[in-house]
Amino acid sequence: MTEPTSASRPLFGGNTTLAELNAMSKDTAMIPLGIQFTELGPDFVRGTMPVDARTRQPYGLLHGGASVLLAETLGSTAGGLCAPPGKGVVGIEINANHVRGVREGLVTGTARPLHIGASTQVWEIRIEDERGKLVCISRLTLAVVPVPASG
Repeated sequence: MTEPTSASRPLFGGNTTLAELNAMSKDTAMIPLGIQFTELGPDFVRGTMPVDARTRQPYGLLHGGASVLLAETLGSTAGGLCAPPGKGVVGIEINANHVRGVREGLVTGTARPLHIGASTQVWEIRIEDERGKLVCISRLTLAVVPVPASG
């Protein structure tokens, strides 16, 4: 499968809601960092994270690791939403370029697909500050894997 571009063919299967995505965050790293899903579009997943004592490094700037956690959360969630039935995704590589420091406020990340394949997916995640300025650009590669049967 190649990159879906047609508006008539939605990228994400099912009827997942933002409330369901946020409920899945219980007992995960997302809760202590204040990450919330805020929008589920036809070809993107968006979420926010506060820049505060939970997410800053010792010099008062947004911690690069917190940005990467936000990026992988958004990209992996988006990847899972478009995985075929019986399949899930796991991260196999992520990179991030931190291009602007942020000391306070809220950052917003948006995950969009670069490649949706049968065995791998590649997602680009842009993290921006409240003025819409790029803070971090990340690329996440996911492996598409069988989901073990529960029981």
